[in-house]
Amino acid sequence: MLVLVAGLVAPAYVVLLVAYGASTEATDVGYAPAQPIPYSHALHAGELGIDCRYCHTAVEVAANAAIPPTMTCINCHALAHGIRADSPKLAPLREAFYGGERVPAGLPIPWVRVHDLADYVYFDHSAHVRRGVGCVSCHGRVDRMEVVYQAKPLSMSWCLECHRNPAPHLRPLEAITDMTWAPPAGADRVEFGRALLKQYNIRSAEYLTSCSLCHR
Repeated sequence: MLVLVAGLVAPAYVVLLVAYGASTEATDVGYAPAQPIPYSHALHAGELGIDCRYCHTAVEVAANAAIPPTMTCINCHALAHGIRADSPKLAPLREAFYGGERVPAGLPIPWVRVHDLADYVYFDHSAHVRRGVGCVSCHGRVDRMEVVYQAKPLSMSWCLECHRNPAPHLRPLEAITDMTWAPPAGADRVEFGRALLKQYNIRSAEYLTSCSLCHR
């Protein structure tokens, strides 16, 4: 009986898994889910010039960039003398941090993931940003996004294209979060990148395209 049930359930599970893997949430450029708080990167990262690392604190040291804890938002938007502390848009933030009638204090904001790689893919943010790959290369001009959306396909072929020839995508480490960075005037971007390729001791394309690098 158990074998029969498994035989019926397994095919349906595989179909659903493949369907999700090909869904908007997993693959489509332009995917922009609604968030619990209408946070504007165009305002914070663009107009105000807040560095990406203020919120995404682990991006240089860990595989995950880290979603900011509620306390990070409260640093600016606290009830006592905070910026727009009474804004209705920030009600979920206040409730999460201070608590409510039926909500305990200190809860995280349930942000919805925008960039979601398949579970069988290993991606390390620190390995990229510490070798000169800027945030804009994978996430696009976040500093112009009122609502964050997936700007790049993040597909295997898209990743391999960069891994085969990373030089044009490299920049100085101090410009990792600078969305408007460009090589010095008169410098060829490819040649400039090749110099950084040697400086950062980035390994060969053969190594960067090996299956085990991303599928562990």
